Amino acid sequence: MTRDELLKLVGTLDLERKVGLLTGATVWRTRAEPAVGLREMVFSDGPAGVRGEEWDERRPSLLLPSASALGSLWDERLAGELGELLALEALRKGVHAVLAPTLNLHRTPLGGRHFECLAEDPELAARTGAALIRGIQAHGVAATAKHYVANDAETERLTVDVRVDERTLREVYLVPFEAAVRAGVWLVMSAYNGVNGTTMTAGELLAEPLKGAWGFDGAVVSDWGAVRLTEESAAAAQDLAMPGPDGPWGAALVAAVREGRIARTAIDDKVVRLLTLADRVGALGARRRIPPRAWPSGTARRLLRRAVAAGTVLLRNEDVLPLEAAALREVAVIGRHAATPRLQGEGSAGVFPADVVTPLEGIRARLRGRARVVYAPGPDLGGRPRPLDPARSANPRTGEPGVLLRVLAADGRELCAQHRLSGRQLEPPLAPEAHTVEISALVRTDSEGKWTFGIGGYGRMSLAVDGQPLVEGEVTRDTEDPAVIHLDPPRQHAAVWLPAGHRAHVVARRELAPDTGRAVLVTAAAPEPDPDQALSEAVRAARDADVAVVVVGTTEGSESEGHDRTSLTLPGRQDELVAAVAAVNPRTVVVVNAGGPVELPWREQAGAVLLSWFPGQEAGSGLADVLFGRAEPGGRLPTTWGAELADAPVTETRPKDGVLVYAEGLHIGYRAWLRAGREPAYWFGHGLGYTTWNYDRLRVTSCRDAHEDVHEGPHGAHGEGHVEEAALAVEVRLRNTGTRPGREVVQVYLARPGSAVERPVRWLAGFTAVRAEPGATVTATVRVPARMLRHWDTDEGRWRIEAGEWRVHVGRSAGDLPLTATLRRSDNHP
Repeated sequence: MTRDELLKLVGTLDLERKVGLLTGATVWRTRAEPAVGLREMVFSDGPAGVRGEEWDERRPSLLLPSASALGSLWDERLAGELGELLALEALRKGVHAVLAPTLNLHRTPLGGRHFECLAEDPELAARTGAALIRGIQAHGVAATAKHYVANDAETERLTVDVRVDERTLREVYLVPFEAAVRAGVWLVMSAYNGVNGTTMTAGELLAEPLKGAWGFDGAVVSDWGAVRLTEESAAAAQDLAMPGPDGPWGAALVAAVREGRIARTAIDDKVVRLLTLADRVGALGARRRIPPRAWPSGTARRLLRRAVAAGTVLLRNEDVLPLEAAALREVAVIGRHAATPRLQGEGSAGVFPADVVTPLEGIRARLRGRARVVYAPGPDLGGRPRPLDPARSANPRTGEPGVLLRVLAADGRELCAQHRLSGRQLEPPLAPEAHTVEISALVRTDSEGKWTFGIGGYGRMSLAVDGQPLVEGEVTRDTEDPAVIHLDPPRQHAAVWLPAGHRAHVVARRELAPDTGRAVLVTAAAPEPDPDQALSEAVRAARDADVAVVVVGTTEGSESEGHDRTSLTLPGRQDELVAAVAAVNPRTVVVVNAGGPVELPWREQAGAVLLSWFPGQEAGSGLADVLFGRAEPGGRLPTTWGAELADAPVTETRPKDGVLVYAEGLHIGYRAWLRAGREPAYWFGHGLGYTTWNYDRLRVTSCRDAHEDVHEGPHGAHGEGHVEEAALAVEVRLRNTGTRPGREVVQVYLARPGSAVERPVRWLAGFTAVRAEPGATVTATVRVPARMLRHWDTDEGRWRIEAGEWRVHVGRSAGDLPLTATLRRSDNHP
């Protein structure tokens, strides 16, 4: 429908109905208005999968690799296909809008939500995010560009005031959002934080440049609970306050409009934008949703498996990979993460995968009937005990694997009982008279010793094992952060001695109280085996094997929404484990299972190092494809990895007196490393394949012609073609000098020596990928848009391009650029 037609619809509603539409109906739904044919719209978290409206492990979702893994693809076509998969999952679950992608940047390696963001470089994040958006929206599902803007850390995230200069905002942090608007995104999410003294839901940046200069015609939805001011946010370009049904608008906003403090036209514009969204997703009038075109399960899983391999980064390889399965007699698989990998980060974007392939299972499947696979878990990693699961607990009422969830009245009457599959219940059913949530299970003890049990939540809680009270007391809520209250409340632990082969009856209870959520967690941890013995067993397995594959990584709670990291060290004795294994077997392959950078002090000792990120449900299948050469590791680093945290130029995440200053300005990521003159362990853009390449010729020409990029996918175009002015055409000739076919990501960086304004030493301006057979020569062409040469003139409030000398650097990473060309530009156009 046209805007005029939508305005006519809006004109049929009275003020109360208009304002009522601007706050959600529930946590995940918007309000319906039959008078104008508006139906409810359903939102769901992303970006690793589409959970739907409920935190219910019985309703699983496909689990994609983490956003940091998608940033490693450097492949817009594959990113678009994964966006389509998210859309089809949304359609399957009745979801109209997916809250993805996250377009904030890897400003510091300590960012707690690093795994959910795409890259440290604004152009890489912009191109990958735009491809995801086109893929999602190709099927009539809204994508959401979030969190607008400068929401790059978790410490004090609800209230922090980020101080960042205008030029840095324009040239760094706003870049991915501008690209999202160019890609036609339908929703933008305003962030919790403030920018330069104003909370984002009341900020001027929602109007300019978002809705003004950029021409965004969609709706601005708040992060959940981020609208905390009535008139200030309503006067701004904030359109929808979530969640509902309560909020700061409602009757207070109606009164403000009637008393003339808020213009009626502002309310009408917000409603028009909401109706525009509804029209686009098939929730308005006669137009209905596109029927689901779900891919067969096997097709979806093959795509996820391909994405795992394509995002895996080969950091180091001393002629160890790929492995030849037929030549192997025995393979040692070592490390706790091999059997229980981290598939996703923690926080609101979590989903419940239906089928998971672990690294150990993937390797065993590949070598079945060919070689012996020996597993040694190594020392315990420490960290928090895991929630009860069907592998070690049973429902005490039915004996089925899982737990028994009951909701009780104040007098102890059972109001509801359910068989569940996890001790982590974030949204237990709320029956009338609900007073207490109880989770009970029979936990199988496979070893003798002190078992540690825990309960998480707020309010009065108790935990008993075999009738013996272990925990009893009350936990008072001490935070406003919804990620803590509803997803990861504090836990209380206690230990009890239990014999092996026992079935311990665990009963945990939590009383419900206002404003404390209703999440309940019940956890259990077996006695820690002797760590020295576990280390010795791992070393013995490695010594006797042809190849050792060691899987290491971060643990639960260390990479999560709601808090930032304080260290990049792998938890437990994992560094010691890798060093000991590599010392006895030069053919040691280390797989790093982390969402963001970690220190790798043993990296020069390992025969090969692979970075798998949080790889999603097909972790083991994709890893096996890479290890045994079925697929080339396609990933290139989307963020720079330092050798030590102390080397990183930008690490500040903790506000001072509520203020976090982005003092580094334009210089984040590899830009900061270049300015500091420091050498990281691995540069942005780094990633090896299974062949080698020689860059032998560079040709750069200036051009004034526009070009059109249409991104085709398996179900049609990922959005419409978009025209963008090209300033430079960069042609690079390179040759595959290895013995295997391969893919190379050709990266183009710009530099402006002698600039009249401050600039990075160099910055990514474009990239493309080429493929070639052994010995073949191929030409890569990268068109550099004019916007990559421009800078924001804060005095004149507009974009400018400097005349003078420019340098074009080409290579395979920000630190490996063998070809350089110089050119002069005489024009001064934006």
